[in-house]
Amino acid sequence: MLHLLAALLLGWLIRLPVPAPGIVRWLGIALVAAGLGLGGAAVREFAAAKTTVDPHGSVSTLVTSGPYRTTRNPIYLGFVCILAGFPLVFGNPWGLILAPVLILLLNRLVIRHEEAYLERRFSLAYADFRSRVRRWI
Repeated sequence: MLHLLAALLLGWLIRLPVPAPGIVRWLGIALVAAGLGLGGAAVREFAAAKTTVDPHGSVSTLVTSGPYRTTRNPIYLGFVCILAGFPLVFGNPWGLILAPVLILLLNRLVIRHEEAYLERRFSLAYADFRSRVRRWI
């Protein structure tokens, strides 16, 4: 949410020219829809595997199906798409500009810890998954 607030605040303080507002708006809608779809598909995979989505909970199963065949972090990728796309819907490119910062913060503050936990919990299975599937895309 801080990313979204920063993008909206920067859009209010520093207006950037948007060369093709119609295309930018549709790009934003597409990113939000992709993010919602990706996140929803990931949550369905967790439900089908009967394990928790809560990153602080105890994971009972390593989920490697659905969107997890393509990315190890489809929920976070969905967040990035939504938080980058939502401001674009309103002609504000700051969400897209700040997306690399969000990715960096997620990598350092969240994903690194989750991956260490998964490696301890699932050792060889997680190592195999990690070698086959990229962190983002």
